[in-house]
Amino acid sequence: MKGKTKTEIITARLTPSEKSAIQKRARKAGMTVTAYLVQCGLGKKIVQVDGLQEVLSELKAQGRNINQLAVLANMGRISSLQIEDLLNAYTKVYSALEKIAREVR
Repeated sequence: MKGKTKTEIITARLTPSEKSAIQKRARKAGMTVTAYLVQCGLGKKIVQVDGLQEVLSELKAQGRNINQLAVLANMGRISSLQIEDLLNAYTKVYSALEKIAREVR
């Protein structure tokens, strides 16, 4: 629902323990309570992948290393690696992983 203005309000009465449980689950899923309730209400799965952010950060760091190798290859300092193919493959993997990350949040 990105890009759409949220103008409608739904009010629900909960016990303090229900409210606390929902807030805890939303926080654990890395979501706002609103986003969590919308996802639940629409029957969408909420999947929390532990360590995903760390994997994305590491993958990004490795991408910087690959980019540095590409610069060296373009300068003629290294020539034995097929840097462009490696960088393109890395970019595809990173994009796919980012897409998965967005879908499971």
